[in-house]
Amino acid sequence: MKSGISRRAEQATVHRARWGRRARAAAAVVGALAATTVGLAPSAAAVDVQSKQWYLGPMQAEKMWKVSTGKGVKVAVIDSGVNANTSSLKGQVLTDDVPKSVAYRATDDNAGHGTTMAELIAGTGAGGGLKGLAPGAKIIPIHIKLEDRKDDAENRKMPDSTTAIRAAADTDAKIISMSFGAEGPDSYEQAAINYAASKGKLLIASVGNDGQKSGDTIGYPASDDYVVGVASIDASGTASKFSSHGGYVDLSAPGQNFPGWCDAKFRSYCDNMNGTSSATAITSGSAALIWSAHPDWTVNQVTRALIDTAGRSWPKNKPSTYLGYGAIRPRTVLANPNYNPGPPNVDPLRKENGGDVLAKSASSSSSSHSTSPSASASTPSQAPEKGSGGATSAAGSSTESSSDSNSNTLWIALGAIAAVVVIGGGGLAVMRARRAK
Repeated sequence: MKSGISRRAEQATVHRARWGRRARAAAAVVGALAATTVGLAPSAAAVDVQSKQWYLGPMQAEKMWKVSTGKGVKVAVIDSGVNANTSSLKGQVLTDDVPKSVAYRATDDNAGHGTTMAELIAGTGAGGGLKGLAPGAKIIPIHIKLEDRKDDAENRKMPDSTTAIRAAADTDAKIISMSFGAEGPDSYEQAAINYAASKGKLLIASVGNDGQKSGDTIGYPASDDYVVGVASIDASGTASKFSSHGGYVDLSAPGQNFPGWCDAKFRSYCDNMNGTSSATAITSGSAALIWSAHPDWTVNQVTRALIDTAGRSWPKNKPSTYLGYGAIRPRTVLANPNYNPGPPNVDPLRKENGGDVLAKSASSSSSSHSTSPSASASTPSQAPEKGSGGATSAAGSSTESSSDSNSNTLWIALGAIAAVVVIGGGGLAVMRARRAK
């Protein structure tokens, strides 16, 4: 699965957040994290972070919450753990729902990354904290191993990503949010994902922050079949410069220039957390809003609703390699009582995924139930803004440049199409290749 932030000269302290790449050696561990970032000084702790969550206005969050808050929907967050005691998450984290096999230190977060993701999904905003897009939803936390602490006896007690995905599949969480990425593929991880998908779970993952690297590739699990890969956009609806691109981008969502936790102290938020991690969390929150309003829908129908109503300026049958089928707009679904979600057993991404997983038996993937003997390292997908003093990674490390646009355009609120990604100074929607089978 897959923090970094920008610098404010007079009130920043410098750290770095780093997540390691996926290891393929026989005894490699799955998970990776070294906590460090750039944070706001204590004097800035009282800043109203919600005013900096620029996407809440354009997405018309207040109007959506009159229809749905995500109530009744549980989201499994596989990450660096989730601190259940922040003001915004009190009462939101279901520690009793965490399977025993993955319960070790599920609510210990030494990076702030998993806690930020949980707040972006289901934070209540209490105490001036981050307001989640689905404040009525609940979080099931799962803390995976950290590669940078692979010699730590405590760290070795945590699950790898394959075990975590299977455990999440066995809960009653409808959505599995995976803001991490690594090199791949891994047949054991794909088998775990097949298992989760066959149980009707919506799996959402960040595509990574290697957009400015030569040879940019999208990480796993975003590249796995039956996973919705999410890219990041800025306030203008343009693909973030750091956001990875390729044939596995399915959707895009806001992913830069708003606050988040940047270390284990939880004393103040950091400004301008940037990464496809955040975009993934916001997409998970969007799905929770839709599923809460339509509890009888299947994973296929919720996914189809996200795809059908996404903002785009290109043909739906030619998804962009940068923005996929477009920018998420859950309001469009919630505001239309006559929206037709389509057939429940037909996967809207069946061509990319190679078929309808709900038509397959859950047991077809359980034959590979064991975890991989060569576990993999995960990296949270937050990228630091230029000048932050550090580089974080998602499926590899990258350094992000700030968006040149400060425009808070209403591309979501007004039902407008999302801006096409800028490539070499010109707008171009790029057709993506199908997933290789």
